[in-house]
Amino acid sequence: MEPEIPVKILRGTSTRRGLGRGLRSRAALLLAFAFAVMADPVSSVAYAIEAALRALNGDLALLVPTMVLVVAIVGLVIVNYRQLVSRYPQGGGASAAVGEAFGDGWSFIPIGALVVDFVLTIAISVSAGSSAVIAYFPALAPWRLLLGLGLVVLVGAASWFGHLGRLVFAAMTAAFIVVSAVVLLYGLGGTPQQPVTTTILPRHPPVLAVVLAFPVAMAMATGVEAATSAVGQLGQLDNDGKRRFGQLTLWLTLAIVGTITLGLALEAAQLQIGIPPENSTQIAELARLTAPAPVFAAFQLVTALLLLSAASSGFQAGPGLLKALARHINREGETVGILPSALGRTNTHHTPYWGVALFTFLAGAITAVAGGNDQELVLFYAVAIFLSFLAGMVSMALFARKHHRPGFLILNTVGALVVAFTLIANLSRGFPIVSLVATLAIAGVLYRAWTKTGRPRGIRNAEAEAETE
Repeated sequence: MEPEIPVKILRGTSTRRGLGRGLRSRAALLLAFAFAVMADPVSSVAYAIEAALRALNGDLALLVPTMVLVVAIVGLVIVNYRQLVSRYPQGGGASAAVGEAFGDGWSFIPIGALVVDFVLTIAISVSAGSSAVIAYFPALAPWRLLLGLGLVVLVGAASWFGHLGRLVFAAMTAAFIVVSAVVLLYGLGGTPQQPVTTTILPRHPPVLAVVLAFPVAMAMATGVEAATSAVGQLGQLDNDGKRRFGQLTLWLTLAIVGTITLGLALEAAQLQIGIPPENSTQIAELARLTAPAPVFAAFQLVTALLLLSAASSGFQAGPGLLKALARHINREGETVGILPSALGRTNTHHTPYWGVALFTFLAGAITAVAGGNDQELVLFYAVAIFLSFLAGMVSMALFARKHHRPGFLILNTVGALVVAFTLIANLSRGFPIVSLVATLAIAGVLYRAWTKTGRPRGIRNAEAEAETE
């Protein structure tokens, strides 16, 4: 007969097993949350590196320094935004900080920036997704615009049937990371090519060229705001858990986006893969020229799917924000909100269908104006969200000064100055001012609606409410 195991040991074993399962489940939740949130910045790799190279007039020698600067600024934004997660573990991001620092009325600036950012996320993601498909099927090139508009409608229609879910976004992000790593490994043994295209445009001095080029690639920073708000979705965690998850997500985003970005930029420069042909993309040419055909096909597939996931996230977040701002009855039985109640109406899948219809129309119109070309849109992309970054960092600098924390004050001030410089450098190109005007116009409309409804309190928490819903 086998010896009897004491009850105390059984309990200890059971406790250890339960603890192990708990740790594994939290790790799985962290990865699912982090990979879902970083779908936007990871997907921007598909067009941001090429945008920087175009801004450099095809000078591959300056591509790596430019992308190093881009990743460094993303890192600076993340270091600052860790404080937002710590201060607002229920979510809220820049709008919560600005509202607390300057009053609820000022919250409409980052809220307006988010609305513009969500519309542009949809438009640029479906356009870049079209580019990924066309790079593999060049025969579809004449139908670029129709393909882009079709994808806007398709992704928008899919969102009518409920959220795709955090795990789907996480899976698409993970797949892109894995296949990108495979492409980079093949690229280590690649043979340098003749540049696909060369530029005949005059070049600026190197330092000035990098300074003028890096702002167009700052689309990679657009997902930072999402992490500070999406922590509100983690209802199964207490505030300390949300803080840890949010901050770890920001560090994971920097590590993964930075590694893939610098890896692709280094190999593109080493292998002399410059501005791509009209119906291809730079990273598609890198994969085509270095990896076997099946890997190239897989790379284009996961790139397109990740970009459509990023577009879907815009369709979730944008209408969700409008729903939070719509007039509705809260849990206390009070009528709150500033926008027409129709924007808060949902179908059986809890989807605010009028908001989805509005974002479908706006994203489709922008896609049409750009001709379905993501490189036409990338100039406008970073402006709105960098205005939100600037507002958030100025607010945090004010908090640091109020609470006598000189270290944070210096960090926030430096971050605000760098973000302001990036914003000004982008606006200096002229056309991106459209994004700034649109942001301020939306903020103005929302502010007017707020004043007409009696300036209800709590508007600063609309972003957090949209995520928790």
